[in-house]
Amino acid sequence: MKNQHRTSAVSRMFTTLAIMAAGGLLLPTAVAHAEPEATQEEVEERVEELLQESSTLVQEYNEAQEAYEAVEEQVEDLDDQIGSEEERYEELRAKVVELASASYQSSDPESTATALFVDNPSEIFEQSADLSYLSETRRAELEAFAESDARLIALKEEAEEGYDEASEQLEEAEERKEEVEDSLAEQEELLATFDGENPAAAGESATGPAPTYSGSASGDARAAIDFAYSKIGTPYQWGGTGPNGYDCSGLTQASWAAAGVGIPRTTYTQYDMPNAVAWEDIQPGDILFFFPDLGHNGLYVGNGMMVHAPSSGKTVSEVRLADYWAQHFVGARRP
Repeated sequence: MKNQHRTSAVSRMFTTLAIMAAGGLLLPTAVAHAEPEATQEEVEERVEELLQESSTLVQEYNEAQEAYEAVEEQVEDLDDQIGSEEERYEELRAKVVELASASYQSSDPESTATALFVDNPSEIFEQSADLSYLSETRRAELEAFAESDARLIALKEEAEEGYDEASEQLEEAEERKEEVEDSLAEQEELLATFDGENPAAAGESATGPAPTYSGSASGDARAAIDFAYSKIGTPYQWGGTGPNGYDCSGLTQASWAAAGVGIPRTTYTQYDMPNAVAWEDIQPGDILFFFPDLGHNGLYVGNGMMVHAPSSGKTVSEVRLADYWAQHFVGARRP
C-alpha cells in the first residue's frame, strides 16, 4: 500500500510538470535562484544551539566514560575472583580424582567413578542417586566441585555483559560527539566571515603568555584560581582531566584538586554539591553553571570574569560573563 501511494504521487508530479512545460510555465534553468545565504544572526543562533548541544554531549560522554571505567574495574575484580575460583576448582578436581581413584578399589557396582566422570560437574548428583556411603566431608567436596563450576561460569558471563554494554554506550557517545563537533566547527568558520565578535567568546583572553591572577582570593580558592590561570592556553579535550587537555568540568575539578579539595567529575555531579550560591553572591573560586541542562561550567575569578575550557578547537581561556554567559547562568556552587 505504501508503494502504491508513492507511485501515484510520482505520477501526479510528472503529469503536473508536463502541463506546466506545455504552457510555458516552467522557468529556464538559468533563472533558478540559489538558496539565500544565512544571516549573521542565524549563524550565531546555530552556533549557540550547537555549543549547548556539544556541552551536553561532553557531559554524557563523561558519564559514559565513568561508567566504562567503573565496569572495567569491576571486570578486573571479577577476573581476580575468577582466578581464585579457578584455583579452587582445580583443588576440588584433584580431591574428586582422588576420591574416584579410591572408588576403583571398591567392589560396589554403584561405583562413585560413574558419578564423577561426567561432562558437567553439576550432573554428578543426577548420575548417582545414592551417595550415602560417602563421608560428609567427601559429600561436601563433591557439592563444592559442582557449585564452583556454576559460579565460575556466572562470574564470566557477568563480566562480559557489563563490559560489552559500557563499551557500546561509550562508542555511541563518541560518534554523536564527532557529528556535533564537525557541525559546530563549520558554523564557527562561517561566523568568522562576519564582522564582530562571537558572543560566546566575548572578552576571551588573547593568545600569548598566560595571565596571572592578581585578585583578592585567598586560601583554597586562591590555589584553585592560580591553577586555572596556569592552564590558560591548554587545549580543550573531550573527557580531559589534564595535564595536557581539559573539558569544562575536568578543569574545575583539577583546579580544586590543586587546592587539596576533591569534587565530583561531571557538571551534573558538581552541581549536586551542597553549597549553592546566588548570582549576586558569587565569589572568586565559585563554580558557575550554564544552560538548563547544566552542559557547561567555569571557575569564577572575580571582576565579572571566569576561566573555563570552552569547546573543541579552543583553549582554556579567561572570558567576560557579561551578556552571553550571564544570560545562560543557572546556578553556582562553592566547594
